Amino acid sequence: MKKVAVLLAPGFEEAEAIITIDILRRLNIEVETLACAESRAVVSYHAIPMVADSTLVERQATLYDAIVLPGGPQGSANRATSQAVVQFVEQHDTAGKLICPICSAAARVLGGNGLLKGRRYVCSGDLYETVHDGEYVDAPVVEDGNLISGKGLGLAFDFALTIAARLQGDDTAARNQADHIYYSW
Repeated sequence: MKKVAVLLAPGFEEAEAIITIDILRRLNIEVETLACAESRAVVSYHAIPMVADSTLVERQATLYDAIVLPGGPQGSANRATSQAVVQFVEQHDTAGKLICPICSAAARVLGGNGLLKGRRYVCSGDLYETVHDGEYVDAPVVEDGNLISGKGLGLAFDFALTIAARLQGDDTAARNQADHIYYSW
């Protein structure tokens, strides 16, 4: 079974995280939420408290099949300044695992730390103007090697379904789920 880590830092965009977690779990992909904080309790962008499965520090040495970085202005800023997050992303990228930022996370976390490595990506708004190590593409979801990036909240279903299809190596189950709940992917 494929295993995904979703990194939740204080101020994370809750809908991007929950939609992605929901879709992946519906498709029988194991998801573990990791708090990028001292405790498992994390408060989202819109002040919704959540309790993660574990902390990033506790799972720093674990290798997942994919890591998901939800957006949120403060959540992305918090992850961007976390050496533990940067090391975790680098470890997974080096191993060829999927790196999956959505919304502001691609620009702030990856772009802000030189982790795009020239790859094509998408992010929300005009944040791409601050990024100098990747190639911005204006599309709902952009795939480039092991990087899957999503534009933002309105495209979270497309983002999550794309991740699921890549992890499963076949888009049949994701398309069936999309037909059941979403209809247009």
